[in-house]
Amino acid sequence: MAASAAASSRRGFLRLVVAAAVLAAFGLGAARAAGSSVDRAPLSVASLFPGPACPTTAEHEPSAAASARMKIVHQHGPCSPLADAHGKLPAHDEILAADQNRVDSIQRRVSATTGRGKLTKRAAPVQPGTKKSPGHSASSSTPSLPATPGRALSTGNYVVTVGLGTPASKYTVVFDTGSDTTWVQCRPCVVKCYKQKEPLFDPAKSSTYANVSCSDPACDDLDSNGCTGGHCLYAVQYGDGSYTVGFFAQDTLTIAHDAIKGFRFGCGEKNSGLFGKTAGLMGLGRGKTSLTVQAYDKYGGAFAYCLPASLTGTGYLDFGPGSAGNNARLTPMLTDKGQTFYYVGLTGIRVGGQQVPVAESVFSTAGTLVDSGTVITRLPATAYLALSKAFAKAMSASGYKTAPAYSILDTCYDFTGLSDVSLPTVSLVFQGGTCLDVDVSGIVYAISQAQVCLAFASNGDDESVAIIGNTQQKTYGVLYDLGKKTVGFAPGSC
Repeated sequence: MAASAAASSRRGFLRLVVAAAVLAAFGLGAARAAGSSVDRAPLSVASLFPGPACPTTAEHEPSAAASARMKIVHQHGPCSPLADAHGKLPAHDEILAADQNRVDSIQRRVSATTGRGKLTKRAAPVQPGTKKSPGHSASSSTPSLPATPGRALSTGNYVVTVGLGTPASKYTVVFDTGSDTTWVQCRPCVVKCYKQKEPLFDPAKSSTYANVSCSDPACDDLDSNGCTGGHCLYAVQYGDGSYTVGFFAQDTLTIAHDAIKGFRFGCGEKNSGLFGKTAGLMGLGRGKTSLTVQAYDKYGGAFAYCLPASLTGTGYLDFGPGSAGNNARLTPMLTDKGQTFYYVGLTGIRVGGQQVPVAESVFSTAGTLVDSGTVITRLPATAYLALSKAFAKAMSASGYKTAPAYSILDTCYDFTGLSDVSLPTVSLVFQGGTCLDVDVSGIVYAISQAQVCLAFASNGDDESVAIIGNTQQKTYGVLYDLGKKTVGFAPGSC
């Protein structure tokens, strides 16, 4: 009996060895043979089209243990304080066209700094008009401030609510890792203001407001500045011709339960462009005027955000070294590549658990940055073509019907009549072996059920910088740490 059992055990062991050898011969691991999530990701088609209502349960609300945590919502989603009363969203062609404007703007800036990539025509310079200094009776014609290289415009993206002034009033602003200077529209708005949802910030009602003087070294930290009546002026022009111009000022900024005293920001009195109904913008770049740098002593130059999987979800923006949690996968922040942006070393891409055949030099030549405001990830042409081919091959093997291209998206599928689909997984690999295993919500971008597209696009060449967009960042706690010079990705954070 014992001998028979032993023989049976040996035969079973041999069968396992032979099976493993066969799998290995075909390049398949045990996990893949079992059909695990290593190579496929299940997706409910309905989840691509969330309902118009905001969930009643509060998610990621600030607490005493996380005093600097703020709730993030998509500015056009139903949870946004700026949402249209009828739930009207921008058209997809408008979102993608605006996204391309932002990408063009970022690439111009990078090209101007590094000399790489294509340098395209800049927008026309801003000519500020006559304005009155807040809290002062004297007025004068301000000098024409030089236009800076097209700044990366935050369009159709995520917002947070901050407090400004004493007593604090609440303002909903876009947060942007691709900008440095924070600004809001200000009364008396003597030149021009676009229509925003909340009342304009009124310096006269804040006991802690003060203009920054022209002699203050902080005035020189601006990329574009001027002077009138001894007061420092700022100007920021964006890639599509949008702009903000006004007084560089300081006041108390409140983020969740924390107060940042003497925070320097732009008090805009001439503003125009595609800013939606927001009150302004929070700059979280690496420049001297950014919130990241100004609050360095308090938070160590570290912050993290988590973008929700859908328009109806909520995420968070948090400050401090532990803001992304303990499970963040870290990669070096390449601070020698240029200012403002957060550069990382992208080294490869995996589709369905398999490395896509792209030389690492394709990524290192162009360089890569992580951006909160770009919607669709842009890749060097060679890398995108390889990704698209690998993705299309896997989708074809599953029998999915192709659909026409849409705008910048050219790898699309028709899911009409399907309730659930299985997508090939997509992973981005960074220096040090760090992987961003893209959440299933970030693999595709849905135009309609009949047109669901791979949410990546080509730069059109191999010289322009690659940009990791916010669609691929969904559900991850994305950590930026200036002190440790790292960028991290913590899965399942929201």
